[in-house]
Amino acid sequence: MEIIESKIRTSSSEYKENFEDLKQKVESLRNLIRKIELGGGEKAIERHKGRGKLTARERVSSLIDPGTSFLEFSPLAAEGVYSDSVPSAGILTGIGRICGVDCVIVANDATVKGGTYYPLTVKKHIRAQEIALQNFLPCIYLVDSGGAFLPMQDEVFPDKDHFGKIFYNQANLSALKIPQISVVMGSCTAGGAYIPAMSDESVIVKGNGTIFLGGPPLVKAATGEIVTPEELGGALVHSTISGVTDHYAEDDSHALEITRNIVSTFHHAGNVTQRGSINWEEPLYPAEEIYGIIQKDIRKSYDVREIIARIVDGSRFQEFKKYYGTTLVTGFAKIYGKMVGIIANNGVLFSESALKASHFIELCNQREIPLLFLQNITGFMVGKKYENSGIAKDGAKMVNAVSTSIVPKYSVVIGGSYGAGNYGMCGRAFNPRFLWMWPNSRISVMGGEQAANVLLTVKMEQLEKEGKNYPRQNSLHFVNRSWMIMKVNLLVFIHLQDFGMME
Repeated sequence: MEIIESKIRTSSSEYKENFEDLKQKVESLRNLIRKIELGGGEKAIERHKGRGKLTARERVSSLIDPGTSFLEFSPLAAEGVYSDSVPSAGILTGIGRICGVDCVIVANDATVKGGTYYPLTVKKHIRAQEIALQNFLPCIYLVDSGGAFLPMQDEVFPDKDHFGKIFYNQANLSALKIPQISVVMGSCTAGGAYIPAMSDESVIVKGNGTIFLGGPPLVKAATGEIVTPEELGGALVHSTISGVTDHYAEDDSHALEITRNIVSTFHHAGNVTQRGSINWEEPLYPAEEIYGIIQKDIRKSYDVREIIARIVDGSRFQEFKKYYGTTLVTGFAKIYGKMVGIIANNGVLFSESALKASHFIELCNQREIPLLFLQNITGFMVGKKYENSGIAKDGAKMVNAVSTSIVPKYSVVIGGSYGAGNYGMCGRAFNPRFLWMWPNSRISVMGGEQAANVLLTVKMEQLEKEGKNYPRQNSLHFVNRSWMIMKVNLLVFIHLQDFGMME
């Protein structure tokens, strides 16, 4: 290529005049931006930090990779537009690199009118989502907003490109496998509550983070109930009871650390800007210790995390929904440097456990992460209370998610695998690429003792219909005999492996 030869004379008076003029304009712009970066001002920032919060800009700086820059969008939005001062339209948007992945970041600035949405706030938020769509970039929402600015609701709420478009975009971005992650670091009220609820994963901060469709004043006006924000929609409520959020954070810094861990799983969804060679670590604990963890009596429980710690790289595990549906452990880990999603039993399956599994399987499918099932399951919880609450439907959602999963599935039976629990945990009928059984493991419709008791109950009811009594002294003999029959049948079933029916 030819070199362009410049004909500009930098010593000319015209050049010097132009230089000084533009230099002054640039300096004026920089001064304005420095002022805008203060958000709602020093007093508002002081109040904000008094609640234990980081500012929007501090949150973004802590979130992105050290030494990298943040490409900010529209810093002058809303400047001089409204009668009130609304710096940057009360929202910080741009592109930042997190764990090597370029992401669109949308951060509400609660120091500006409580982070409420003016018309240009909505426009700026939607524009960031459009950029994410055009460039296939994950979206990270740092939520701290009081919702729509009510005095201007006619310009914020009802039309096509108003507030509702944010949620429309979220749903469609997620459907295109563009990750949507929310970090609730303050108020998240009314329609804004759908931002974390519609995200693929969400984090909430203890004490400051709240999510509710109607806040305490509205609840009192509508129902007469007096309730605190924390009781209505705080971090503990949504992490343990409702399941709206997936991760519980102690403070802003902890929430951002969790968010970085979440984004680290995106490396395996094709969104990485740089890929290094695959490295892996040995587990911190020897695999041989599993011998002492597995109980001699298959009916005795243990924490399945102890097994996970001995099979994954560095014993590192990014747990998903740790405090919700606690009888099922789900999360991300690496095995020989490869990311996997682990679903492991830690007790009987409840509705919450099944819903948690369905959500996690969807995430792994979205991010193209293989699934590893560690089966030690007696089945789904039974009883009137659970049937009335629709456990069959929730269990069906889990079975459906396993059935339609498009990523590779691998199953390891590490204990019992009984009844419908076998279906939900990817038994042979659900096409795992491989299925392994440990020497202590069992597969059957139900446990031997339960089967024996069921057979006894059926027999006694049959005799009662015939007007006969079954001698009480025979009951124990019947149970023991049935239990032995179940053992024989179980051994026959397991030996079917030798005929190629199981790997």
